[in-house]
Amino acid sequence: MTDRKPCRVCNFTRQKSYGLVVPSLDELKTKGSESLGFSPAGPVSVVLEDDGTIVEDQAYFLCLPLNTKFMLLHERETWSPVRRMDGGTAWMARDSLVLDADTVDASSAIAPWWSLAQQLKQDLSSIILMSEAELQTLVDAPCPELASALGFKEKKAEDLQQTLQGVLDRREEERQSKELLQLYLKAAEKEEGQQEASSQASQEGAVEVEVDGMEVDSASGFISRTLMVLKGKTSPETRLSTEDLQMVVTRRVEAMEQVLGWDRTRTSALLQACEAELTGRLQQVQAVQSIRINAQLDSGVHNAEEAAETPPQGSN
Repeated sequence: MTDRKPCRVCNFTRQKSYGLVVPSLDELKTKGSESLGFSPAGPVSVVLEDDGTIVEDQAYFLCLPLNTKFMLLHERETWSPVRRMDGGTAWMARDSLVLDADTVDASSAIAPWWSLAQQLKQDLSSIILMSEAELQTLVDAPCPELASALGFKEKKAEDLQQTLQGVLDRREEERQSKELLQLYLKAAEKEEGQQEASSQASQEGAVEVEVDGMEVDSASGFISRTLMVLKGKTSPETRLSTEDLQMVVTRRVEAMEQVLGWDRTRTSALLQACEAELTGRLQQVQAVQSIRINAQLDSGVHNAEEAAETPPQGSN
């Protein structure tokens, strides 16, 4: 063909647009790919920019008007309509409203999540290196636009956002666990200090003091109510809080003998019952956490399998 047709080409985001003069559809693909920075080895399809009609026939290409705008789609990219600013009533101002490189500086129109989406498109494992702020940005991104940017179906993009939210939740749980561990260590240090103080006070006789409205036995370090439960209740281990159980279990048999005024056998039986109750409670907490973590992992594996089984999506 000797006739050369003036036309325009853009990428699927409409943020890059170039004018070309080409004699054929194949030449349009070649020059358009070079202008848009596509890999020469990758497959390229051509659609009409305004409605997504696939252009594969040379005769049809030649019948189109001059200056027709085409969209070149690379690999798994798909066509999507132009976003309207008021639900469809701004069509008359389309040329001034579309975020197109022909009329608007594309750098000022890129959403914050766009570059992050491109990182994921190149390497999904880059999620691991993203900060919590970056993950939250992707979670908050509009799902249809994120799907278009990644070349995913909208359902798959929604699953990805749920997975990212799961990553954020796990990081928050890890942070809270660390904070709880630090509180526990501080409490243990405080406990040791109280034991040293109580051993000194025991030499001068037991004295009850009041802390935050609760009477504390200075000789033992226990709250008076806790001592009453230990001495006077049936199965006292089931009536104590986890914090009180931890306090009892960390004491030695000899120390608890002095606190309770019991013999070795009775005191040992109480400590064993308290330890068994504390272990059971901690196992319940771990089981709940394990179920939650396994559910999140299963969801991540299901999403990965679905991503692997989903065939490349062609143009519509």
